[in-house]
Amino acid sequence: MNLFELNENYRKVESLFDDGAEVSEQALKDTLESISEARDVKLDNIAFLIERNIAKGDFYAKKIKELQSAKKSAENTVKRLNAYMTSAMDDAGLKELQTENHVLKPRNYKASVIVDDLDHLPEEYTTIKPAVKVADKTALYKALKNGTEVAGAHLKPNRKTTIG
Repeated sequence: MNLFELNENYRKVESLFDDGAEVSEQALKDTLESISEARDVKLDNIAFLIERNIAKGDFYAKKIKELQSAKKSAENTVKRLNAYMTSAMDDAGLKELQTENHVLKPRNYKASVIVDDLDHLPEEYTTIKPAVKVADKTALYKALKNGTEVAGAHLKPNRKTTIG
């Protein structure tokens, strides 16, 4: 197999991940096994793919945070501008204003309920929700690791290869 064929094969593997869709373990395994070359070269290229996808994941996580922050900023700006516009119209006593591009009408919406102190509310205005049941994974791990059989839980091996 020449260098161009090898490069093409690894581009096929990379393209499996490019559209963001989940790739089945079997599809990935079949694609990788179709590449016939020395084991160390193959594993080295797989390590490269892992590093590339870790970097993409980190980039996406950072981008998501940036976009969420920008969205929140835009929403806050809309609230402040709307409050200013409503205040300006109320101060001028305007019920409606027609501009070249818009018809502006201040109006009342359903008032928001603000709870200042939950402890001082009368019982008729409070409800108690049952606590959510969660597993104590630390205690479970210790018990299972020490050989105790626990119904409804088991240890799953977690083996990975480090890339240095």
